[in-house]
Amino acid sequence: MLEINNVSSYYGESVILRNISLKIEQGQVVCLLGRNGVGKTTFLKSIMGLVKTPVGSIKLDGEEIINLPTYNRAIKGIGYVPQGRDIFPQLSVYDNLLLGLECCKNKTGMDESVYELFPVVKTMLGRKGGDLSGGQQQQLAIARALVSKPKLLLLDEPTEGIQPSIIQDIAKVIKHLKKQGDITMLIVEQYLEFVLEVADYFYLIDKGRIIMEGSTRDTDPDEIQDKMAI
Repeated sequence: MLEINNVSSYYGESVILRNISLKIEQGQVVCLLGRNGVGKTTFLKSIMGLVKTPVGSIKLDGEEIINLPTYNRAIKGIGYVPQGRDIFPQLSVYDNLLLGLECCKNKTGMDESVYELFPVVKTMLGRKGGDLSGGQQQQLAIARALVSKPKLLLLDEPTEGIQPSIIQDIAKVIKHLKKQGDITMLIVEQYLEFVLEVADYFYLIDKGRIIMEGSTRDTDPDEIQDKMAI
């Protein structure tokens, strides 16, 4: 589904990622773990075409996309929820959701199934995005990415600054989508307990390189924690 081979990424002349390779099968939930500043967000931005990636290959459903602009990658079926959510504070919740449809070639109106996943969003359609709490904004950001019915959903630190009850709500949504099998997910995360709950497979990154990978079921969490602490 998503196959990344030997990708290196740069900010200016600084190398952030070095020869990263990663593979995700259709319907899988894969998490990229690591401490702050090790290249996790840069990796997602590389997939979206938001940073310079002159080396390597990024294939979506077998099609090379590394040279496509960001908008075309969204059209190909990649949904992206950035760190910090990036909702539009002066727009209503409903208008924020509508922006998620901009990449759809055949816009057929709002897919109201997102309201079933995030009931709180439906109750706040007329409110400004900036009036929502951090957890509500996160739910809105994920819902906005889902209205376009992406093949691949990228989530950057979905639990950051979120209260535990909403983290559990987001985990339930991820597990529900995984059960349906229509959306493949790559999640950047530091919260190991959340990763073990929702993910099938993980990669651990440090200093721009993958240093560990494995099934979340078959790997000792203490071993992952020890590697993260190095």
